[in-house]
Amino acid sequence: MTKQVVVIIKDGKREEAQLDVDAAKSTISLTFKSGWKEKYSGLDVYSCLGEIIKEHSNIKFLCKGAKLSVRPSSMSSQMSSGIVAYDHVLGVRASRASLVNIFDYEDQQIVSDPQLQKDYFFRWLESIKDIDE
Repeated sequence: MTKQVVVIIKDGKREEAQLDVDAAKSTISLTFKSGWKEKYSGLDVYSCLGEIIKEHSNIKFLCKGAKLSVRPSSMSSQMSSGIVAYDHVLGVRASRASLVNIFDYEDQQIVSDPQLQKDYFFRWLESIKDIDE
């Protein structure tokens, strides 16, 4: 189990949330400053974080995993349990340089619904289909 601390914006105030991550079991236990705690599970850690973001859509999670353009590939999900993902740029093929840790700090393009990330991913796929390697 790995402890991650993520900055959040809750009720207009900046605070920290603790995420206890069990990559082997694909679970995250979320604990807020108030003491409120809940456990989430999914296909991988990225999908667990997505469930957290969706359930707490009134809270901004300031991490790469909540950024519009971040999504793991099947391989990165399998190899890192979803902790490593790609930060996709429209019109640019993904590369090793595009890899990010989903718990790293990010405050730009933060979403409150993981469906928006999925939609962006398909726009990104469309944007690179005619690019030569």
